Amino acid sequence: MAADKGVSPAPRAAVIGAGWAGLAAAQRLSRRGFAVTVYEASREAGGRARTVVHRTGELFPQPLDNGQHLMLGAYEQTLALMRELGAEPEARLLRTPLRLPSADGDFDLRAPRLPSPLHAAWALLSARGLTPAGRWAALRFVAGLKKLHWYPPGGATVAELVARLGQPQAVVARLWRPLCLAALNTPPDQACARLFAAVLRDSLDAPRQHSDLLFPRCDLSSLWPRAAAARHAMRYGHAVRQLTVDENAVIVDGERYDVAALATPPGVAAQLLPHHPRMCEARRAMLSFRYLPIATLTLCLAAPFPLDFPMLMLAEAPARGHLGQWVFDRGTLLGRADGRGELAVVVSAATPLLERDHAASAAALIEQLREQLCRRSGRRLPTVLGWKLLVDKRATFAATPNLFRPDNATAWPRLALCGDWTDTGYPATLEGAVRSGLRAADLLADALAQATRRNR
Repeated sequence: MAADKGVSPAPRAAVIGAGWAGLAAAQRLSRRGFAVTVYEASREAGGRARTVVHRTGELFPQPLDNGQHLMLGAYEQTLALMRELGAEPEARLLRTPLRLPSADGDFDLRAPRLPSPLHAAWALLSARGLTPAGRWAALRFVAGLKKLHWYPPGGATVAELVARLGQPQAVVARLWRPLCLAALNTPPDQACARLFAAVLRDSLDAPRQHSDLLFPRCDLSSLWPRAAAARHAMRYGHAVRQLTVDENAVIVDGERYDVAALATPPGVAAQLLPHHPRMCEARRAMLSFRYLPIATLTLCLAAPFPLDFPMLMLAEAPARGHLGQWVFDRGTLLGRADGRGELAVVVSAATPLLERDHAASAAALIEQLREQLCRRSGRRLPTVLGWKLLVDKRATFAATPNLFRPDNATAWPRLALCGDWTDTGYPATLEGAVRSGLRAADLLADALAQATRRNR
């Protein structure tokens, strides 16, 4: 059958990078009528939150990820995107009310199902492991941030903020430091107070369900990135080498597109970005990001070892190599049913671990688990049959104060930037990546629509 002569072909869009930002941009562009091609240098979709290939299938029958991730109920755009793709969050995520129990049993904070902000106030004032004075101090911290409209002074670090708002050392150690490391992957004496406040605002001073914890029940690539990738033309194993832009098109390695979203890490984006006087500051920012690692130690145990909660806090002792901050019950979350257990220990801001041998690091973290989990439960940790230590040396940018982050828009209406490193208002979170991708796609679609109207 002959094609209808009056029907124009769909405009073409290129997305360079198949991380969460790039795939979100691809999906939004597709919805807005574009034929999308996605370039990805690796062989897997998902970027820094994806499945990795490993050779320990007997120990870990479920795929391993390049890091253990936790989502929040406040990740509204990510949850909406999953539903749009048919990856129902209710099936792929375990949702629980906010709770932060420690592995040693000495601390437990849990939010009841009360309207906001009563749920946060109740959680802080009933936290086990803090003195009455410490509980009131924690509540005053949140109240103080709200009085500041969740916008602390520019240039302040989290350490300076907690000192200014009179937080006792015990409250900092048990509550604010672990949350800072989890949210920003940056130590409190270096971390941006404004970014930390933004995370607390959107979880504690928002609808109650925004503070819920969402635990993936499958590998991260299967959570939704593969479902998104299946809808587009994927060019896996294609590292883009050349990008040029003019008033009418974007040329990606010699192929012409109407618009393009650049969704690579910032260093790669700086290399691909064409020269333009208006982009000099953005390029400098892309090249000046400092990165911090995250390490994940996954253990295969000889017997199941279910935890009381899917995630427990760990107390650090750096001098002993006890650098873990959280332990996750992967065996229960992934439904492991072969008579073995599986735990994952997360080390944020893991720079000290880089200087150590992997075997020594694993031994110290296993010792940390044995001491603290056994103290809580009275049970012995089953024999460790094997382990896998994955270290992402460039997991996130260091979320320091006054860090300039480029906008999604560029000097060219047909080219946009996206990634968690753009100016999202959040630290390097998965939700920030998704939001940046959606905004970049909308900028491109709107720009092309305006250009089309002008040319009519």
